[in-house]
Amino acid sequence: MTDHLRRLVTSRRRFLTNSAAIAGGIGVSSLIGLGSARAQTLKTVRFSEAVHNLGYINLYVGMHAGIFKKNGLDMKVSAAGGDTQTFAAVLGGSADFAIGDATMAQISRENGGPGVVVGTVVQRAHYFGVSKTLQPITDPKGFKGLKIVTSPEPNTNYSVAKRLLEKAGLKVGVDATIVPVNPGTEIAAMLAGQADIAIAYQPSVAAAEAQGAKVVFDFSSYIGPFCNTGIMVLPSTIQKDPAMVQALVTSFEEASRKTYADPAFSKEVARKEFPDLPGDVVDKAIDAELKFLIPAQSVVTKQDQWKNLMEMQVYLGNAKGSIPFDQIIDNSFAEKAVASLK
Repeated sequence: MTDHLRRLVTSRRRFLTNSAAIAGGIGVSSLIGLGSARAQTLKTVRFSEAVHNLGYINLYVGMHAGIFKKNGLDMKVSAAGGDTQTFAAVLGGSADFAIGDATMAQISRENGGPGVVVGTVVQRAHYFGVSKTLQPITDPKGFKGLKIVTSPEPNTNYSVAKRLLEKAGLKVGVDATIVPVNPGTEIAAMLAGQADIAIAYQPSVAAAEAQGAKVVFDFSSYIGPFCNTGIMVLPSTIQKDPAMVQALVTSFEEASRKTYADPAFSKEVARKEFPDLPGDVVDKAIDAELKFLIPAQSVVTKQDQWKNLMEMQVYLGNAKGSIPFDQIIDNSFAEKAVASLK
């Protein structure tokens, strides 16, 4: 591990460890407004998403279809701005649940903090290599000599890009360069000429295609089953309100099924969530999401999904992988959800 990477990983672990300590004391003020018009018959859920993107289409489908409300939940959703930030919201007490890179829960546990994953929201790496100048890349060695723009470490698109390069025998900073930018701005940086290729997610990818760019590499097929995004929660929340946890996981199971069963509705929802984008761009993004099986088809976290995530993070030195699957993953709520919806 380079000194630079070691400093980054150490800094992140220190951040999560400190946040875990906060979780055991006084919770910070909520970043998600509860509002005074709370429905008396619904349970308010403070929910943090890493970034607003179409990888989370099952969340949005569930909200627009009234699935969460049907199960007694009033979802208050806020975008945190990254994977570390969204889990920090849970650790700090400003959110009940977070969705993002579930490695954050693993790192917290390895540092003596809390964290449990109760479901999967994105079951494949929802990233695509997008470029205006390159031809499709069929061999990762084809990234040699390129400038690649991603979100900063520890965001998942940085991790998948770095591992791809190193597995291809390419040294980051020598054979290829990773240019980190703020999450969600990867495409703009590539279009502005800061890099040859952007590692980005939908709907930014479809928007870039509308501007003449094209997908030149598909990470979902390259990596295979992958717990790209998990539902993270504290054990204390599970103990305090297991009914809320069950209702949320059951809602995600039902929403995930509807996402695939009714693509037209998924597109309608996506257009509402991203009103600033042309409708045909959003439709194309949903077509790609479903074609490449990126949103979870079931909320149950599968062993191969978690194994691929952990192998990548252990390889990069971001996690030790020392917490067994059945201690970090609690599939009991997901399994009950599946049984209840048969």
